[in-house]
Amino acid sequence: MPQTARDPREIFLLRTRICESDRDRVREILDSTGFFNSAEVQMGVELAEDRLRRGERSDYQFLFADLGEQVLGYTCFGRIAGAQERYDLYWIAVHQRHRARGLGRWLLGESENRIAAMGGRRVYVETSARPLYEPTRAFYLACGYKIGAVIDEFYAKGDSKVVFCKILAAD
Repeated sequence: MPQTARDPREIFLLRTRICESDRDRVREILDSTGFFNSAEVQMGVELAEDRLRRGERSDYQFLFADLGEQVLGYTCFGRIAGAQERYDLYWIAVHQRHRARGLGRWLLGESENRIAAMGGRRVYVETSARPLYEPTRAFYLACGYKIGAVIDEFYAKGDSKVVFCKILAAD
């Protein structure tokens, strides 16, 4: 008999405090997905390093989903400088071994809750228009995001940027 999906809150621990070991965990998670090149993985690690170095003064907030000593996924988000009540979701990634368990949707929802609690009214997410990212775009649409813009050939020739937005609270 197939198992029914369980609420991630029953299984995973949500953590906001970043640890030194998370630098390696972020790299491992991003590498496992098969979506990101080495420069992109390094950018993700650099955001974790900024948070480790600057602490609360960092512009980057993190949520980690832990299961025992394992970090299974994470998000990184922050306020958009110069914009009122607007936030960027910089990263959301779940280790390949732990996908399709509702973890990404849970992490995204928890991130949105934190953003709303900090006064955020809109969340923006950017991703590629390449076919590889079709599941990513479908995920955001399924989570209530709308396409706000498509910027042709932004990342490279034949690789456009898709900007999604979700309104958390009316302006």
